[in-house]
Amino acid sequence: MRHDLVLRVVAKLLIPFIVLFALYVQFHGDFGPGGGFQAGVILAAAFVLYALIFGLASARKVVPEPLVEAMMALGVLIYAGVGVAGIVLGGNYLDFFVLDPDTIIGQHRGIFWVEIGVAVTVSGVMLKMFYMFADRGHGEDT
Repeated sequence: MRHDLVLRVVAKLLIPFIVLFALYVQFHGDFGPGGGFQAGVILAAAFVLYALIFGLASARKVVPEPLVEAMMALGVLIYAGVGVAGIVLGGNYLDFFVLDPDTIIGQHRGIFWVEIGVAVTVSGVMLKMFYMFADRGHGEDT
């Protein structure tokens, strides 16, 4: 597929919009359907599409495997860090009310960072799974 000009052009046009839609789903998650999990899957799907059209080696140059593994850990650390921040500020684990003197703003702030952590982790896990399954191929660069 790497030599099909139409697919390459369409993918280059679509991938930025897929990433933009992932960001929309991420930041609109407070007000409607969506959130970190959905945004993470959509973001990973953009890079999977890139790998399918331009080859696995090209995708690994754009998003190298050490970065994917760091994303998996970073997302969990962000999630856990929000919980620990609640404890440090005198509340319970994942108690968002203590994150700001205005409890409503504290809730939004806590949910925002938890959802960011979820999105980063889910995106990293989905890409890691794709890389692992893609490696099981015939040893060719697909």
